Amino acid sequence: MKNYIYKISFFIALLVTTVACNVEEIVDLNGPETTAFEQELTRGDLQDLIGGVLYSSRLRLGTYYDDCGVIGREYWRFSGSDPRFTTDLLGGQNSVLDNNTFYITGPWASRYRTVKNANLILGFFDSQDLSGQFTNQEISAARGFLNTIIAYELLLNLNLTYEGGIRLDVADENNLGSFVGRAAALDGIQGFLTEAASQLNNGGGSFPFALTSGFSGFDSPGTFRQFNRAISARVAAYQGNSGAVLSALSESFLSLNGDLNTGVYYTFSQDQTDISNPLFISVGGSSEAQARIVQPNFISEAETGDTRVGAKTIQLSETITLDDLTGDYIVNRYTSLSDAIPIIRNEELILLYAEANISGNTSEAVNALNTIRNSAGLGNYSGGTDAASLTDEMLNQRRYSLFAEGHRWIDMRRYNRLGDLPLDRPDDDVWSEFPIPLTENQ
Repeated sequence: MKNYIYKISFFIALLVTTVACNVEEIVDLNGPETTAFEQELTRGDLQDLIGGVLYSSRLRLGTYYDDCGVIGREYWRFSGSDPRFTTDLLGGQNSVLDNNTFYITGPWASRYRTVKNANLILGFFDSQDLSGQFTNQEISAARGFLNTIIAYELLLNLNLTYEGGIRLDVADENNLGSFVGRAAALDGIQGFLTEAASQLNNGGGSFPFALTSGFSGFDSPGTFRQFNRAISARVAAYQGNSGAVLSALSESFLSLNGDLNTGVYYTFSQDQTDISNPLFISVGGSSEAQARIVQPNFISEAETGDTRVGAKTIQLSETITLDDLTGDYIVNRYTSLSDAIPIIRNEELILLYAEANISGNTSEAVNALNTIRNSAGLGNYSGGTDAASLTDEMLNQRRYSLFAEGHRWIDMRRYNRLGDLPLDRPDDDVWSEFPIPLTENQ
């Protein structure tokens, strides 16, 4: 009975830390509650703990996407209560990125909280004999799931700090590994994904826990492994390894003729115990005090007839101006507080397939690009088939297909094209990375 009470109090503490506004504070997990899980982890416990991981993985996502969307000049984030969206993030006048404010400390700490929660569960697996509760296949499946989540959370933080790197080795909170640079971090993330793929291969036919509807179609070890391989393909693209991209895609859920929206999603609801979509602002609720205003070039540079523009933006009846920024289109990628946000979907995989084929199989690259163009109401690609021309086309299709999904800034950076992003005011800057949070005390 005592251990049961400890478990209940631990789980409450876990949820409190995941919903708290001050995400920099992380609960001490070295108390008796942890010991209780180490002694008698049940199937019900594991379900609850996985739920905690999925909960924390959604915290501060709005800040992460705004970081990428604003610096990547997809949209401006108007906020009457916090001018840093239109000063710091856009490099306005003498502004610089602060290493001790919400736009880096919030998402950074939230991603590492999820990693910590996942590592905690892995530690429970290592600390006890679970043969009476779970099969070896179930434990392998759970390990594969958790290591995939760890890899993805680390990738999101690396997307922010880039050359500044991340900590890969954080399993022991009392002995954190040192920071590693971008290249080593990407290698390490691929290592997590490879290990996880092997564990999922040995995971049997089902997980010992249920997943949310965002994993529909990818909720068994075998199908979840396809998601794992899709993330691996994205990482390989960041590494510039076309062969590895194609290899990973061959084991993913890539379908050149399939539904572009098939994939894995963060899910949200308006239930008081859940999280609502942080990227939704209604047309009627958009004003200089609260809005995501589409950067005007996204509208003016679109090809005539591109249906993605109308599907992802909407024009206001009047223009909105804040800090010398004026626009009349708002982001309409998400249309309710319950809309799901994609983690990765087939449309991105097709574009990764096109990108990976540019250097070796231009006809396949063009075919894949035409699949995307035709789905958006555009005719076949008619430009040059040299690498430079196809890269331009690929990046443009990613711009419109993956609008407001956190890719534009990263894409332009990895192709050394940040200088091509528009400066909306004379003294603005385009940042290449965020500073390491002050709280890290390197």
